[in-house]
Parts: sequence; structure tokens; C-alpha cells
Amino acid sequence: MISNERPSPYGRRPYQQSQGYGPSKYSQPRPPVNEDTLKTGEVQIERKNFVFTLKENPRGRFLRITEDVGGRRDTIIIPSTGLADFLKLVEEMVKASDEIPPKAPAPEPEPGI
Repeated sequence: MISNERPSPYGRRPYQQSQGYGPSKYSQPRPPVNEDTLKTGEVQIERKNFVFTLKENPRGRFLRITEDVGGRRDTIIIPSTGLADFLKLVEEMVKASDEIPPKAPAPEPEPGI
């Protein structure tokens, strides 16, 4: 236990792992969710690989964006109800990137100063 962490009168918190071997009674595996892949696209930018996958499950449609850099993956999920807003914001960022000039690199300090 971390020194500033106090035991709860209600027992262990669900996200804590058991101290023994094997899963605790709180770490039940999630049941698999049936997901249908509707469309997939991939783009490589510099050393990053992005996979865009439009999927559907019983809760609705969503876009999963996965970034793969050297085997490490990060994913964000955008519900289909927010895709138009997401696109609008990305378009605004592209426009701003084209319009705002890049900053000049900071000059390196002279040796001996």
C-alpha cells in the first residue's frame, strides 16, 4: 500500500489486484463483444502507421483509430455520432497548419557563455 493510501471500510477497490496468485474476484474477464468491420483504411506517416477501422456492434457504429509505432499501439474510438464534428475539427487543424508559419528554431547558445 502507498503510504498516503488508507484502507477503505468497504474492502478492496475493484481495480486493485489480489496479493496472491491468480485473478481476484473483482477481475472478471469481460465477455466478448461481436463487432463487424465495415471498412478499413491504413496510412503511414513518417515512422507511424495509422489504421482506421469503421466497425459496428450492438451499441452502434464507431471509428477505431490505431497508431502503431515500433510495435506499441495506442487506440482511440470515436462514436459515429461524433464523426462529423471530428472531421470538422481535423479540417480546421489542417487549415491552421497550412496558414500558421512554423516557428524558427531557437538559436543555440554560444560556447563559453
